[in-house]
Order: sequence, then structure tokens, then C-alpha cells
Amino acid sequence: MEQISVESSSRAIAIRHLGRKTVWAMLLITVVAVLAMVLIPAWIIQPFRPQTPPGLELAYTLRRWSPVVTPIASVITLASVIWLWRRAKSWWGKSALVIVLIPVMAATWLARQNHFEWMFYPLPNAAYARVSETSFVGDRDMVLAVEMNGEAVAYPVRQMAYHHVVQDQVGGTPIVATY
Repeated sequence: MEQISVESSSRAIAIRHLGRKTVWAMLLITVVAVLAMVLIPAWIIQPFRPQTPPGLELAYTLRRWSPVVTPIASVITLASVIWLWRRAKSWWGKSALVIVLIPVMAATWLARQNHFEWMFYPLPNAAYARVSETSFVGDRDMVLAVEMNGEAVAYPVRQMAYHHVVQDQVGGTPIVATY
């Protein structure tokens, strides 16, 4: 009888230990997946880098699904952290759990942000000048040109490279010029 209870308790300890390893593995896989889902689109869609259609398709697919997947992953991560926290015996184990939780929560927040707007901030108060009054646009500089209803405007590409968007009115028609 004594032999059975020793084997049973050692088996229970082994199962608990195996359960902890499984939860840790699931937790780490979840963290990597969530970070990849949020960071891959930011990496693929960078200004002034070549982009391929399959890469953009992947980026937009991940971007579309990340607001749905990241809260689910956050709940799974939080449940796993709570479960492991109760079984953690050392302060470094609990510290590791907090360190693992932070990037998942950050990715969940970031999945709901349009970080591309941070890179391409529209020019809020654009100022315009006649060609004869400008000294910052050279004869060989590239411009985006728009002509409507007898009125013509040009937006220097060098200046558009940062803001990427200008709202304007040309020939009485509101336009948005983008680069």
C-alpha cells in the first residue's frame, strides 16, 4: 500500500512538472506568434524599401487579423501567467512571467493602432508659394503636378517624402495629393 502511494505521488509530481513545462511552452509560442503578427507588417511596409505583392498581402492579412487574434492571445497569456504564478517558487520565475506578459499586452495595444500614420504624418498647415518666389525647388527636382480647371500646382517630391499627403484645392476642386 505504501509503495503505491509513493508511486502515485511521484507520478502526480511528474504530471504537474510536465504540465508546467507544457504551459510554459504554450506561453512562449503565444508570445512569439503575437509579436510576429504585429511586427511583421511593420517590417514589410517600411518607407523607401522594396516591397513585393506577396509580402504586402501577408502584411495586410496579418494587420487585418491582429485586432481579433491579439485579445484572444492576451487572455490565454494572462490565464497561463496566473496558473504559473501560483506554482512559481522563486522571485525570478515570477519576474519572468511579468516579462513575458508585457510584450503580449503591448502587442495587443499596438494591433489597434495605425502606426503607419506615425511614420507619414500629413502636413497640417501647408504653405504655398509661386514658382518665381521659391529657391528650394531646382529645375531638375521631381514634382507631383496637378492641373484642373485652368489652375496648376506642383508638390516637390523631396518635401512630400516625409509627409506623403497634402490636402489642397485646385481649380475649385478639393484634392488629396499623395506620394
